Amino acid sequence: EIQEFLKREQNLSLLANATPKMPEPLNESLEAARSQQHEELQRRATQRRMNEQLDQLIDGIGGAGGNKDLGLLVLYGSDGGNGSGVAEKLAKKAEVSGCGEVRCMEANDFSVDNLGEEKHVILVLATAGQGEACANAKSFSETLLDYPNKLPGVKYAVFGLGDSHYWGEGSADSARYFCLNAREVDEKLHSLGAERIVPVGLGDDQDDDGYEGALGPWEEALWDTLDVKIKGGAIGGPPPIVDDDIKIKSNFLRGMIDEGLNDHTTGKLLPEDTKLTKFHGIYQQDLRSVREELDAKGLERAYSFMIRIGVPGGVATSEQYIAMDDLCTKYANGALKLTTRQAYQFHGVLKRNLKTTMKGINRAAMDTLAACGDVNRNIIANPHHRQSGVNKQVHELAVKLQAYLRPKTSAYAEIWLDKKPVAGSVDHEPIYGATYLPRKFKIAIAVPPLNDVDVFAHCLGFIAIQKNGKLLGFNITVGGGMGTTHGNKATYPRLSDVLGFCTLEQAVKVAESVVIVQRDNGDRDNRKHARLKYTVEDMGLDVFRSEVEKLCGFKLGKAHPFKFDTNADPYGWHQAPDGTWQYVLFVENGYIKDRADYKIKTALREIAEAHVGGEISLTATQNIIIGAITPERKPVIEELMRKYNIDNTRYSAMRLHSMACVALPTCALAMAESQTYLPSLIDKIEVLLDENGLRHDAITIRMTGCPNGCGRPTLAEIGFIGKAPGQYNMYLGAGFAGNRISKMYKEGVDEEEILAILGPMLQAYATTRQDGEHFGDFCVRTGIIEPTLQGRCFWSTGKENLLETPSGTTQIYW
Repeated sequence: EIQEFLKREQNLSLLANATPKMPEPLNESLEAARSQQHEELQRRATQRRMNEQLDQLIDGIGGAGGNKDLGLLVLYGSDGGNGSGVAEKLAKKAEVSGCGEVRCMEANDFSVDNLGEEKHVILVLATAGQGEACANAKSFSETLLDYPNKLPGVKYAVFGLGDSHYWGEGSADSARYFCLNAREVDEKLHSLGAERIVPVGLGDDQDDDGYEGALGPWEEALWDTLDVKIKGGAIGGPPPIVDDDIKIKSNFLRGMIDEGLNDHTTGKLLPEDTKLTKFHGIYQQDLRSVREELDAKGLERAYSFMIRIGVPGGVATSEQYIAMDDLCTKYANGALKLTTRQAYQFHGVLKRNLKTTMKGINRAAMDTLAACGDVNRNIIANPHHRQSGVNKQVHELAVKLQAYLRPKTSAYAEIWLDKKPVAGSVDHEPIYGATYLPRKFKIAIAVPPLNDVDVFAHCLGFIAIQKNGKLLGFNITVGGGMGTTHGNKATYPRLSDVLGFCTLEQAVKVAESVVIVQRDNGDRDNRKHARLKYTVEDMGLDVFRSEVEKLCGFKLGKAHPFKFDTNADPYGWHQAPDGTWQYVLFVENGYIKDRADYKIKTALREIAEAHVGGEISLTATQNIIIGAITPERKPVIEELMRKYNIDNTRYSAMRLHSMACVALPTCALAMAESQTYLPSLIDKIEVLLDENGLRHDAITIRMTGCPNGCGRPTLAEIGFIGKAPGQYNMYLGAGFAGNRISKMYKEGVDEEEILAILGPMLQAYATTRQDGEHFGDFCVRTGIIEPTLQGRCFWSTGKENLLETPSGTTQIYW
């Protein structure tokens, strides 16, 4: 009778909580099918879990007996969520399996002085930096490693998470730092007389199954040694929530953002909502330089927000620049950041100022919608729209595409602009659907011979083909992308393939079709494999083209010959056919903030105020174009430039060809400094350039604080990607025109090593290069580095570097 009662109550609960299946019009969209599938899978998972837990309960009622009370404490250190996820699952398994009260918390929240009172302790410790503890376990680890008192009677087990190739496959540093914190804690507890339940487990990102490859056997041994019977259903909680769940349940990107903005008890938003705010162009961040101190004091982290304002094609007005300067001065940290995707960024905006700032952006006839998130982001294009009729058509296409591919949800206007929803209206995303795209999507439009947008680095590219000054149409490129993960050879940067040719009139349809193919075929289970570059690799270029052509309703033409000369900006003064002038101004790393010796922010503000009715536009290499200057106004602008010592000739050619992302201390993904460090590194490299007569020879150099590729470092002849504070992977051999990806030269170099490596190379380049040979080509020709023949071979050398890509192409041009 008890069994029947429990089963009946269980089924009634499921029925009450399930979404009723009501008759509805036939909906053939992918998103509707995915939504229905997810709901069914979730119901099935919940049903299975409840059945298993019910069986355990019935076993207990029938006198089968339970597990002993372990008095279990589970502590964890975790930055990215894997460590906390493992800890919480272990705690839940023990709890629902009848092991008594189970506590699970961040390691820093537990006092080492109380360890001696514990019976059983499990520690799950992820690795940060050079084998260090994660921030939420650092204080605990440091105290424990210096702890003098013995811990008899305490039984413990440690599981570590790390990457055995992080400092180079087979290198001494990798062996030293791999799961170092976990290994040190395990040894320390043993030395204090605590009893080791099982040997320390070491989860490795390099295993086929990642850290779970080691977790399974370690966990099985743990429960066996503790004589705990864990049943299959005892994993606790609902099935894991993935990004598509959040999108589906968000009501077209609303979530609980508005409610979170009105919660004045905290400076942050709900975790799920921080994923949704990206679609609105907003990232939640915290000041990492004070994170450890605040964590140790039990205080909330110093949360603030980054706001990104996209400028389609980069063209904007002086009045808009003035508005951006006002807003960043009043509500952000005072610095205006120009991105590598022709956007403005504010950093340090507090939650209470978000709405006011967003309304100010709107008043400037600008917005942040789709500047981030799993949608098409800001479309970048050659910004010199007054220099030719073709350039003007390219800019118009960028604006048209941006408008066409924008999300159609009214959530943006409702949340940030206080617009009231229209009664009876229902949001609908005709292109994206409720789940939007698997990952971000990027489009670039280039006008040869200038590749200032790095067109091959993007999901979709259009290369303008012209004849006698007339636009014939565009070569189409697909499958580019720069992001990778340190040590994970399944991830890699990739140049795009040339897919075919289309006319100007066909370009919007082609873009929509490529987006839909990615929407329907991109990987929604593994976000590290979800970008279009992997979809093209997995499908093959011919199959991908056929799917695009089906949706277009026409065949793509044969690609036309083209050639790029450079991916740098054309600095200095240029006159347009209409008689107006423009000045392309170098802005180091796109960082506009006054220094004692160079007041660029003040200068640009005065120039903008003197140039009302003109243009101040953005390039894709973080620079400014002061444009639409009439001949009458040109002397006024020149006088202001002299007043503030604005002169591109004051810089070395290398500095003029440099780029860096924001990185530490604000970016949540950064592992090292970038925009705050690259200028001083170039100072030291310039000494080597001067010694070898290379000060005016263009060499591209780029740096990022992590491998996500925002600054496109693997398209620089000299590239650096941060691994830890002061430590970078060094890359060489990229093409000067963005036409070849670099390859790693050495892992984990510091400044001293960088200068020691570059000194002899630059000397050899100065004395033995061929006429017109660029540094990246020199490195390849002389055998300093192998060329990366296509993205999949980014990690490979020798014969492995010659493998043909599954897409059937080689992403290396001329």
